[in-house]
Amino acid sequence: MDRQAAFDDWFAEAYPRVLAAVLLSTGGDRGSAEDATVEAFVVALDRWSDVSAMSSPIGWTIQVALNKSRRRWKRSRRGHALESLGAATTPEPFAEVDLDLIAAIERLPRRQRDALVLRYVEGLTQGEVARELGIAPGTAAATIHHAKRNLAKEMKAIGRNDY
Repeated sequence: MDRQAAFDDWFAEAYPRVLAAVLLSTGGDRGSAEDATVEAFVVALDRWSDVSAMSSPIGWTIQVALNKSRRRWKRSRRGHALESLGAATTPEPFAEVDLDLIAAIERLPRRQRDALVLRYVEGLTQGEVARELGIAPGTAAATIHHAKRNLAKEMKAIGRNDY
């Protein structure tokens, strides 16, 4: 299979997963999430020989997309901040999602949010989360633990004790 065909097959599988992770991590702004996701796939195509050999090409692409999204947000911060997820239109992949939960995830610190997305949306191991975030495995474990604890506190604060 040639390089482009291999990338095309992977792209068809990976795009919805990367977009979903970026949507969760960035607050549900679909347009910005799509832009960052497409930009990340352009980088992945440019580096396809290296990316395809990685243990987690999707995880790497998510991290690139999240970095692009952060840079875009920082550049546009002067005019407007990210919308609160609770006020945003629910994107199609999350039509059945718990908006209270998504809003609580949005209120977590960035690294905790990224770690949760990589661990529970993408299903990466703690070691893989550590590699994707560029942190030590123990730090990844602690970050995930704190994220889960803070998420439970956020949910309890709004009267939801089911988390």
